[in-house]
Amino acid sequence: MLLEPIGNELELTERHLLVLKKVIEEAPIGILKLSEVTGMQNHKVRYSLRVLEQANLIKPSAQGAVPGDAVPKFLEEFESEFKKINEKISRIQEIEASIPR
Repeated sequence: MLLEPIGNELELTERHLLVLKKVIEEAPIGILKLSEVTGMQNHKVRYSLRVLEQANLIKPSAQGAVPGDAVPKFLEEFESEFKKINEKISRIQEIEASIPR
């Protein structure tokens, strides 16, 4: 309903982050191995790799994906952006709690 699109985006973000984490930890790594270590279907891994590549967070190589040039900046900014999201969630929870029942 109202929160479903947000839930879907969070699920997708979680998936992309997991793929990025595994690329950083195990690079170079291919789609089949990523699928195996994440438990995700190949097509989902492939989509996440495409998104991460477009953001310069990974780069393709002959042996598989490797971390991209934008990873350090992304990791630096992630905590700050995540804090902003948590603050918004807190405000939403306060509003919801104040709605008469």
